[in-house]
Amino acid sequence: MTSCELVTFVSSLACALSRTCPPEELPLLAAVFTQLGDSLATMLAHEELCESKRDAN
Repeated sequence: MTSCELVTFVSSLACALSRTCPPEELPLLAAVFTQLGDSLATMLAHEELCESKRDAN
C-alpha cells in the first residue's frame, strides 16, 4: 500500500464511521484512536531508546 492509498483508506474509514456511528459516540472513537496512535509511538520510541543503549554498550 502506498502512502497515498493509506491516507485515502484512513479518510474513507473516518467517513464511513461518521455515517454509521451515532454522533455521540464519535468523540470517544476519536479519543480511542488517538490513544492507540500515541501508545504505538511511545512503544516504538521506548524500543528505539533501549536498542540504542544496548548498541552503546
